[in-house]
Amino acid sequence: MGFVDLSGVRYGLSDGTTLFSDVSFRVGDGAKVALIGANGTGKTTLLNIVTGVLTPDSGTVSHSGGLGVMRQLVGMREGLRPLRELAVDLAPPPVRAVAARLAKAERRIDEGGGEKAQLAYAQALADWGEAGGYEFDVLCDTVAVAILGRPWEEVKDRPLRTLSGGEQKRFALQLLLQGRDEVLVLDEPDNFLDVPAKRELEDAIRTSPKSILFVSHDREVLANAAESIVTLEAGTTWTHGGGFASWHDARVARHERFEELRRRWDEEHHKLRELMLMYKNKAAFNSDMASRYRAAQTRLRKFEEAGPPPAPPREQDIRVKLAGGRTGKRAVICEQLELEDLTFPFDLEVWYGDRVAVLGANGTGKSHFLRLLAQGGTDPEHPVAAGRKLDAVRHSGIARLGARVEPGHFSQTHEHPEFDGRTLREILWEGDESRPSLDRSAAMSALNRYELTGQSEQDFKTLSGGQQARFMVLVLELSGATCLLLDEPTDNLDLASAEALEQGLAAFEGTVLAVTHDRWFTRGFDRFVVFGGDGEVTESDEPVWDVR
Repeated sequence: MGFVDLSGVRYGLSDGTTLFSDVSFRVGDGAKVALIGANGTGKTTLLNIVTGVLTPDSGTVSHSGGLGVMRQLVGMREGLRPLRELAVDLAPPPVRAVAARLAKAERRIDEGGGEKAQLAYAQALADWGEAGGYEFDVLCDTVAVAILGRPWEEVKDRPLRTLSGGEQKRFALQLLLQGRDEVLVLDEPDNFLDVPAKRELEDAIRTSPKSILFVSHDREVLANAAESIVTLEAGTTWTHGGGFASWHDARVARHERFEELRRRWDEEHHKLRELMLMYKNKAAFNSDMASRYRAAQTRLRKFEEAGPPPAPPREQDIRVKLAGGRTGKRAVICEQLELEDLTFPFDLEVWYGDRVAVLGANGTGKSHFLRLLAQGGTDPEHPVAAGRKLDAVRHSGIARLGARVEPGHFSQTHEHPEFDGRTLREILWEGDESRPSLDRSAAMSALNRYELTGQSEQDFKTLSGGQQARFMVLVLELSGATCLLLDEPTDNLDLASAEALEQGLAAFEGTVLAVTHDRWFTRGFDRFVVFGGDGEVTESDEPVWDVR
């Protein structure tokens, strides 16, 4: 089986800042290792170094057995790409290389190419077979039938936007888990998965013979799938050889050791300084003490040059200030609402101040429902959620928003083309029809509350998934929305950020509807609407997860 080994890895940013250094850990044969850390600490960058996308400034990275990689936002923000291109991106390197030449040869044939084009096409087909392309087609067909219920030939040209985020993730995961690569690197593989799919993922990781390094913020996934935990914090990594159940205690004990070592260092530093000052005073009156004074100076200097032990990592301080506002008593009214090809007609009333968790399997219409409400429902005169223009939702029946209900929409896929080519500070400074323009001071203050000050001059697209999610919540906060429509808001958030969002929602004076598969996040909700796989939409007194 394969392995991954990192030793003394250091990586710096273009501005000269060191992102992390002295990173050393090993993913042994068949090991299941989770990489965790706060948003923006460099987890995705570290995975890019492991997979060869980036080169470290120093240190070594080695692996064997073939490397299968799933990116954090696999398929996201690429809605027009066909599914077959996503599949090729996940194929072994020989298949990827031939696939590009085969596609080019096919285009020339379609354009009416002559004998030369036909010969190139024939050669590309031969190379495709030698590279294992036909075996890969069989694998794609097996996975397509299992995940999408259709053969590969029927679905390979479907645009990715026609698949839910969960369907894209499950398709990608199964291609990798059933593929030939012996080492898998998975960046937040649980994002967009419903709870039954998360349980399948946990079991697949746990029972797979492959060596797997994965990033996750889902505590249930970590507890059920990881054998050991590598934590990236304070610019380096440390490894806990046990599972996630004992990780928190191990981290607390580690921080206490740091504090004890720093206390001892301070005490020793004080003693050496006092000794040096004593000999300095004595040397002023007794030349015989001069040598001892110089020795004490040297000893103090060397001690200070060695420096103190590392301090415990600073805890994040994220403050979400969702204000909201008073609306009509009935915030959302649905009467015989039917989402075409997704649900049967259903009725629903949501009252001002309700916290409604929208649950159900992937592909049952939950995101479509939120998107319809974000468009103002079926009333063309009602205000819509600010930001990008959302795709229309085919439906019948009535979905109406109440008086003074201003919808704010959090997109599952983080698609915000209106942010393209703009830094965070520019987005806040320019404002839009729902957000006031913020001057530099106000913009930096807002970004500081979300721990995004250091990213103020970065383009939105260059942020990590968690940083993007935090900024999207900030934009919602500034929009003055009175009804929050949140589609998987915690998927990319680390634990501290998710807790800050939960606290912000608890103080929010408005209505919240959230699609979620986060078993912990649902504890802050008091109503549960379940979209069943059979098209029925019902309400439950408690969370229902095993619905397909």
